[in-house]
Formats: sequence, C-alpha cells, structure tokens
Amino acid sequence: MPALLILVSHLAAAALYGVLALHQSRHWRGDARHRPLVAAFASMAAWALALALLPPEALFTQLGESGRNLAFLAFMYGIMREAEGEDGQRAVRAVYAAVAAAVGVQIAIGGVMAQFREAPLAFEALVAASQLLGLIVAAGALILVHNLYGQAAPGSRAALRLPMIALAAMWGFDLHLYTVAYFTEGADLAALRGLVFALLAPLFALGVRRGPRWTIQLSRAATFQSVSLIAILFYLVAMMSAARLTAALGGEWGRAGGLGLIALMSAAALLILPSGTARAWLRVFLAKHVFEHRYDYRREWRRFTDTVGRERGDGALLEERIIKGLADIAEAPAGLLLLADPHYRLTLAARWNLAAALPLCGEGAERLLRFVETEAHVLDFEALRGGVLRHGEKSIAVPDWLAGLAPAWAGVPLIHGGRLIGLVILDQPAFRRPLDWEDFDLFRTAGIQAASYLAEARSQQALADSRRFDEFNRRFAFILHDIKNLVSQLSLVTRNAERHADNPEFRADMIATLQSSVRKMNELLLRLTPDAARPFEPPRPVALGPLLDGIATAKRHVHSVRVEGDPALAALADPAGLEQAIGHLVQNAIDASPAGAPVRVRYFESGGDMGIEIADCGSGMTSEFVATRLFQPFASTKSTGFGIGAYEARALILAMGGRLEVDSAEGRGTCFTLFLPGAELATAPIIERMRA
Repeated sequence: MPALLILVSHLAAAALYGVLALHQSRHWRGDARHRPLVAAFASMAAWALALALLPPEALFTQLGESGRNLAFLAFMYGIMREAEGEDGQRAVRAVYAAVAAAVGVQIAIGGVMAQFREAPLAFEALVAASQLLGLIVAAGALILVHNLYGQAAPGSRAALRLPMIALAAMWGFDLHLYTVAYFTEGADLAALRGLVFALLAPLFALGVRRGPRWTIQLSRAATFQSVSLIAILFYLVAMMSAARLTAALGGEWGRAGGLGLIALMSAAALLILPSGTARAWLRVFLAKHVFEHRYDYRREWRRFTDTVGRERGDGALLEERIIKGLADIAEAPAGLLLLADPHYRLTLAARWNLAAALPLCGEGAERLLRFVETEAHVLDFEALRGGVLRHGEKSIAVPDWLAGLAPAWAGVPLIHGGRLIGLVILDQPAFRRPLDWEDFDLFRTAGIQAASYLAEARSQQALADSRRFDEFNRRFAFILHDIKNLVSQLSLVTRNAERHADNPEFRADMIATLQSSVRKMNELLLRLTPDAARPFEPPRPVALGPLLDGIATAKRHVHSVRVEGDPALAALADPAGLEQAIGHLVQNAIDASPAGAPVRVRYFESGGDMGIEIADCGSGMTSEFVATRLFQPFASTKSTGFGIGAYEARALILAMGGRLEVDSAEGRGTCFTLFLPGAELATAPIIERMRA
C-alpha cells in the first residue's frame, strides 16, 4: 500500500474522530453518558495521528489504542450498569474486568518494549505477548458487543444497531490483524487501519447523533452465550499458545510439551462436549455460581409473606392466599390446593382463579406423596405426563387423575414437621418453561413457609375450639353449682311442707319460692347456649342495703342471715353480678355454719371504697388451703361441694374492678371481705331483688 495513502487515510481518520469528539463534547456537562464517547473519539483521533507519524511499537501509539479500547468499554459498561441497577450480572462484569486487565497488561508491555529492542529474543517475546493480548482484547470486546446488543430491548435495537456494528467492525478488524500477525509474524495489515477506521466514522456519527438513550433487558440466555464464547476464546488462545510455544522452543522437548498440552486440552474437550451429564452439571454449576438469579429473593420473599400473612379486605381465605403467594413467584395465572390426610389421600381445599372442573381425585397417590414428603420434591408436571415419575433409579407410578391435569405446571409440597399436609398445583405461566434448580429451591422453601402458616392456622382453630369447650364447661360447672343450691332450697321447702302445709303464709311463700326457682332454672338453661352467656354490664351505682336485704330474705328459709350497715351507702358494680357473687359467699357461709349460728353480713365505707363482710362461725379453713386451693375451681372443704362458688365470686368481683379478701382459721370461722368503688346514693337506682 503506498505510503502516501497510508498517511492520508490515518490523517483523515484523525480528523473525522476529532470532529466527532468536539461534537460530543457539547454534552459533556449535560449527560455523563457522553463522556466515554468523547474520550473514545479523542483517543481514536490521537491514535490515528500517532500511526501516521510514529512507528507502531511507539509508546504513544500503543497508549492511543489502549485508551480507545478502555473508553469504548466504559461506554458499553455504562449502558449496561444503567439498565441493571442493583442487580448486575456478575459474569458479564467479570468479562469487562478481564478485558480491561488485558488492556492494562498490554500498556505495561508497550512501556518496556522499546528498552529491549537490542535484545532480539526478548523483544520478539514481548511483541508476541502484545499481539496475543491484542487478540484477547479484541475477542473479549466482540463478546461484550454481542452481549450488549443481545440484551437490548427490541424497541431500542434500532438506535443501538449502528454504533454496535461500528464497534464490531473495529474490533473484528483488530482480531483479524492480531491473529494474522501472531501466526505469520510477517504479514502486516496495520497499514489498512486508517482507511478502515475512517470508513467507520460515519456509522459512529449516525449512531450517536441522538445521544445514547438505549434501554437494556438483562437476559440469562445472552449471558450464557457470552460465557460460552469466552470459554471457546480461552480454548483457542491456549491452543494458539501451545502451537507458538512448540515453534519457539523447538527440539524434541519443545515439541513434546506442546503436543502434550494440545492432546490434554483436546481430550478435555472430547470428554466434556459429547457428555450430556457433564454439560448439564456444568450448566447448573455456572447457573448457580456465575449467573445472576432469575428471582430477586428479597423482593419475592417480602411479597410472599405479605400476601400469605396479611388478611385483605377481599375476604380471601388463608388457603387462597397461599395459592396466590406461590403463583405470584412464577407469574402463574391460577392454582389449587389439595390437602393430604394421614393416609395420603388428597382432597380439594381451595382454588384461586381456577374455574375449570377438576377430575375425581384423591386416591392412588400414596407412594408418590410419600416420596414427595421424604425428598421435599417439587413436581414438574411436564415429567409426569407419561404417568411415571423418574428420579435417579426410582420409577414411581403417578395416578391418571394427577398426571392428566392439563393446565398443571408445578406441584409445590407443603411440608411441616416432616409431614406432608398439602400440595399446591400451579397453572402454567404465559410462557411455559421447564422448571430448573432455582424454581425447585424457591418453591421448596416457600412451600415449607406456607405449610407453617397453614399449621399455625390449624392450631389456632383447634385452640379456639378448645376454648369454646372450656367456656362451655366453665359455665356448666357454675350452673351445676347454682342448681345444687336450688335443689337444697327446694328440698328444704319439701320437708317443711309436711309440717306447715296448712299454713296459708307458708303456702304463699312456697309458691313464690317455686316460681323463683323455675325462673332461675330457665335462666340457667339459657346460659348453656353458645350465644346466651350473660354479658357483663358496665359498673353503675347500686344501693347496697336493698340488695343485701333481698339476699338475706331469700335465704331465711335455709338459715338466719343478719345484715348491718348504713342504707345510704352505694357502690359502683354490675347489679346482677354483685348479687350472684354475694349469693355464692353467703351460701358458703350458711353451709359452713352450725344450726342456730346466724351468718353476719356487714357493709361499710373504707377510704372511699365500699366494703362488704360475710362472716360465719363455722369450722374455718387452714392457711394452706386458703393460699393454694380456695380460689381454684373444683377445690372444696365440703364433701358435697363443687368448689365453684368462691372461684366465681372472685372472678365477678375482679371484673367489676373490686377485690376480695379472706380471713379464716380452723375452729373460729371465716370472714370474706369484698371492696368495690364507692358511689353517690343520689344516683343509685333501686334494683329489683332476684330470688334464689
């Protein structure tokens, strides 16, 4: 090629890229994405000018080429980083770092190359190393161009196409130049560089005229292709190095070493490439440890726990929320939940967005479900279409109703405490893809979490049922206690009727007592119904005199009860609850008192509170019984007692904001004292006495 044409082509290239640099520099402060382009075009201009005026091995010439490569790499890396945000691709970033490192080593070699011009062997080795690095840089940059364009959104490829073509042509020419120079040592295509790069300048100009406004979609497929190309590149570089080493060393040992290296790498390639198992293992290994994950685990886990753990206003059941939470992970449009009983029979529990009728299900899946339970295995329904699940050397029959679920895509086991409690079957997403290790791991973990929610809900339901039974049993125990008191009262009326049946006053009182007892029994029966428990009323002013006199009058046929106190005193209480609590304590005092020894009831004011004493002259209680058993249900000193009265009395008084104290000793009787907040008598209503 004539020297004049070489000079003119390089000067033209320098001028064109200088103009491009000046044009892009207008946006230097406005948009940081323009700065790498300005640096790249300026480096191209300086490098083309150096090639026109200086020899190729000159330091300034090599610095210009390296600066051009680094600037264009920074330009592409900026586009990728802007698209990837916080979730960048480690493998691709590693390629950028490797290519940049190769450029750095090439700069270092260029800096020392001139000092070894007088040492032919060393100079030749440095030239060969620089050429090999140039080949690696060009090949790696081409891979990155392929990766960047392959990940571009379809709508942005038109704007990205021209600069990517220009970069591909530039580095493609460099790859060809360095490959030929590395092997032939005499062929030199460097003279054409100025002409080639000058022809590429219009492509750069057209491609960046609107500014670098490109969007990139990160693609696992594009990344895998890029890493595959890198592996091929390293294989070729190793083979080329072995061939060059053989030629450089010469002799028998050199040829033997080179041939041995070539044979070793060829054997490795022949072993790995035809083996499906080896390729599958390599793919999974790279997918786990090199590629970015398909899922953003932090975001998916927060969304899943929010969907399953929070009740929405739409009234969705927990089972439906579990299906939706798992379906959202893989963007499945619908799903259903089958619950497993202890005999591994499946029953439909819930469905989400699934209106299609389901075939009869439940039977014939015991062996399959045992395997799923043991291995926490996520079912891939694409592998079940033949009616057999193959796992290693195992072949497990799949029932027809399960294998024939047409829209089914994945079956997520719900395992809690090592037991399978359910199976969520997800409909296929819009784009049906085969399940991979990442789906299996995430579904398996999410299924365990969902199973814990389901088990907790079951436990809460069982606890709620148990509490309802406990509440029923507690009310029934109280009712039995009241019935015992009524029976005692009616028994006394029956015995007295034999002696006083002719007395008109006795007959009138007996009829009133019977009517009161019947009314009380009806009330007790109503209290056994689930929704008829007597609600606790808010405390209100209650006159103590009429209430206590009424209780004493109701008990006079059983035992003498004396009431003392100022009729003007009143307390804040629930009237019915207070009457019931005092009635229990008075009845206990009557049961403990000997015949002829009256029970004393005294009410008084104590520091703004109202106190009510119920004292008897019975046998009393031990201090140990008072401290540990008195207020425990079903604990009593009476052979025929239920041990409910004192327990219910204290519960009622505490509910009204009061307290209950007891003073008792063996041989001197017992005194219960209850305290309630005081109230003004002027606001105290007159209450109706309830007969007991």
